[in-house]
Amino acid sequence: MIDILVGSQMGAAEYVAEQVAETLVQAGYEATLHLKPELDHLNPSGVWLVITSTYGAGDLPDNIQPFADQLAQDRRDLTTLSYAVITLGDSAYDTFCEAGRKLAALLSAKGAVSLISPLEIDAQQAALPEDTAVAWLPKLIKVLA
Repeated sequence: MIDILVGSQMGAAEYVAEQVAETLVQAGYEATLHLKPELDHLNPSGVWLVITSTYGAGDLPDNIQPFADQLAQDRRDLTTLSYAVITLGDSAYDTFCEAGRKLAALLSAKGAVSLISPLEIDAQQAALPEDTAVAWLPKLIKVLA
């Protein structure tokens, strides 16, 4: 079971998450999208895949900010949790993919284990973000297997 935590301001990260979830299901995994993630509704011993865009000056999208605040204040030990991060950003900004980096740092500080190097998708690239994410998935699946 993979919990996909979505942070999307304009819809692009949500679309990427839907494509990733579909691909994971086709690969035999159970995947659940969380468009407004809440800490108490997630498996603290499972796998979380965070897919978020970076908004404004390196900010988290509005729908995932409450989760990040909750996670930062929670005293829960997440050493049994594994996670991976996909972030959408624009390399024209010095806060490129900062939202994903912030969430990864929060998870790491709680003891969660990163499964794989984060995927940072640049809006300046010609490839569609969902295509880039789906092409990256076999690396994640290999680690999960």
